[in-house]
Amino acid sequence: MTTDSVKSVSAATADRSPIWSEEFSAPIAWGAKWVGDRSSAYRYRDHNPDDNKLDWLTPGCVTVSGGTATFTATPSGHTLENGRQAWHTGLLTTEYSDEGFRVRTGDYVETRVRLPSRAGAWPALWTWKDGENEVDSFEYHPDNPHLLELSNHVHRGSTYYTDADAIAPDRWVTIGTRYGACSVEWYVNGACVFADGTGVGADWSAYLILNLSVCAGRYHPAPCGPAPITFGVDYLRVHREAGRW
Repeated sequence: MTTDSVKSVSAATADRSPIWSEEFSAPIAWGAKWVGDRSSAYRYRDHNPDDNKLDWLTPGCVTVSGGTATFTATPSGHTLENGRQAWHTGLLTTEYSDEGFRVRTGDYVETRVRLPSRAGAWPALWTWKDGENEVDSFEYHPDNPHLLELSNHVHRGSTYYTDADAIAPDRWVTIGTRYGACSVEWYVNGACVFADGTGVGADWSAYLILNLSVCAGRYHPAPCGPAPITFGVDYLRVHREAGRW
C-alpha cells in the first residue's frame, strides 16, 4: 500500500460485499490469478497493431513493491506487422487464468491508480469476453491531462470526464464502475460522475483487464524518445450485491 493511500468508501459499495481483490501485497500470481502474456482482445494475442497500439505484452513489465504494482513500458526489439517498433509493456487479465474470475451485472469494481505523465502512455481498466462485452472503467492520455474517457461499448454510452482537481499526471485517483443492468455508473474519488442510462443487460459477464498500452500516434502522441513509461496501481477490488450468484 502506498504511504499516501486513502481508502475511499463509495456509495456504490453500501449494499455490496467484497468478493475479490488484488492488493499487490505479494508477487503477481501468474497463471493462478493473472495472465500477462496474452489477451483475446489482441489480434495476435501478445500484440495488436490494428488498435493504434505499440504494445508487446511482457509479464516482466509488471512488478510489485511496497504494496504497489508498477507497469513499465520500454522499447522492444520486436517489429510489428505494420513496420513500427513495438514496446514491451504490461497487462494483467483474468482471462486464461486458472481462477478465471469474471465480473458480472451488478458488480462494482474499484481501483486506485497513479496516472502516468510521459507521452505515449495509455493506461486503462476494462473488461472483455468473446470478442466484446467491453466496459472501460477509464482510459487516460497525458496529452489530455485532466480528462478520463469513460465508455460502455456493450450498449453504447460514454463521456469525457474532466476534473483538474482530481485528475492529473503523477496524481493518485480512485476510479470505480458499477455494471448496472440498465445503467453503468462511474465514480471518481467516491463520487458518481456519470451514469450512461444504457447498462450492460441482466446476464452480462466479462474478464478484467488492467494495462498500460503505448500509443502509436494516430489519435494521441506516440512516445518521444526511448525513456520508460510507468503507471502505478495501489489495488483492484470487486464488490457484489448480497444474494447474487
